[in-house]
Amino acid sequence: MTGTRIAALGHYQPAKVLTNHDLAAMVDTSDEWISSRVGIRTRHVAGPDEPVDELAAHAGAKALAAAGLTPADIDLVLVATSTAIDRSPNTAARVAARLSMGSPAVMDLNVVCAGFTHALATADHAVRAGSASRVLVIGADKMAGVADWTDRSTCVLVGDGAGAAVVVATGAEEEPGIGPVLWGSVPEMGHAVRIEGTPPRFAQEGQSVYRWATTQLPPIARKVCERAGVTPEELAAVVLHQANLRIIEPVAQKIGAVNAVIARDVVESGNTSAASIPMALSKLVDRGEVESGAPTLLFGFGGNLSYAGQVIRCP
Repeated sequence: MTGTRIAALGHYQPAKVLTNHDLAAMVDTSDEWISSRVGIRTRHVAGPDEPVDELAAHAGAKALAAAGLTPADIDLVLVATSTAIDRSPNTAARVAARLSMGSPAVMDLNVVCAGFTHALATADHAVRAGSASRVLVIGADKMAGVADWTDRSTCVLVGDGAGAAVVVATGAEEEPGIGPVLWGSVPEMGHAVRIEGTPPRFAQEGQSVYRWATTQLPPIARKVCERAGVTPEELAAVVLHQANLRIIEPVAQKIGAVNAVIARDVVESGNTSAASIPMALSKLVDRGEVESGAPTLLFGFGGNLSYAGQVIRCP
């Protein structure tokens, strides 16, 4: 074994769509105000009878089917989420039960918006270390459940969904398909993005996050490319956390990925936290916008002022 790769992807979003015009009937806002400031036009919202583990299981099942695997083939389930209500059973255990898996290890990771890239790195490490052979990695969040629907500065941002990847070992003669992770945080700025209180509510200091993301993240993302042995110009796609189009576009430009397709799923899905990167990547692959084997930068950032990124080869 020389490394790991993503064998397949899958994504899922609830059926209900909330448009900017719908929101304008709920709070003091407008389609023009939302579109001009964050670039979002629609978002999918889960109902009260659609818990996070249900969203996650749907995405996971799609990824397994695309990989040609059965639930019994998986020996580790990692779910990145920060919006699950219950502590135990954790979301990964509930996904395993929903999919009728055998006896996988089950772990949740709460790194908020950078959760999926942290989980993907953890899966890579587990397979390389020999403690897992096939890993189901899911990012799933129900941000609508923690939104303050009276706060126009935050409720217009959020959406619900899940994205999944199946991670497997590469063969002896294969190139690794998941590059080295670069991860870290800015603990003194952890208050800038919050989901706290009883009941928990999402809040953020938007200007602080914008300044940090657009100034501090591009050089870190370039280091991710350096660790993977590729230049930004060689990237075929860039999938950043889908927080805000006004962050995604300038950060991608500053990275220098001049030949890359830039994921802009935030326009139709909103900010889905840990689900945003795998959902956006899955959609790019489904639409044929990124070729199999193409180098793609994944970079998550947000809550805790955490970040994590790696270059992968598209399945």
